[in-house]
Amino acid sequence: MPKLSIGEAEELLRLPASTIRHWERVLAVVSPDKDVFGRRRYGEAELRLLFRIRHLSQREGLGLKEAQERILAEISKPLTEERALLAELRGDFVGLWTASRDASRTLESVAPRKRGAEKD
Repeated sequence: MPKLSIGEAEELLRLPASTIRHWERVLAVVSPDKDVFGRRRYGEAELRLLFRIRHLSQREGLGLKEAQERILAEISKPLTEERALLAELRGDFVGLWTASRDASRTLESVAPRKRGAEKD
């Protein structure tokens, strides 16, 4: 899977880039690679972490430090079959989103919309 820019991560996670950058500053577990120009590049592992942090903070109401502690505790436990399946599904979701986005861009480049086109 190709790494995503912060804009693509923002779109996928449905979070503002400022929130993602804030999480990176506050949480040691989130550390995306940067290209030669210093732009963030998010791989599958970083995206999985961001999805988990979003769930813990927004759905379970944990603060960021509590979310990080929970993630570190989860990582240190033996990998159960359920956790392994969930991690695989998260990875599949990211891959499907990327493929869908790429297919949509390809379709748009092949059949661009015309302004003022009559509706059928």
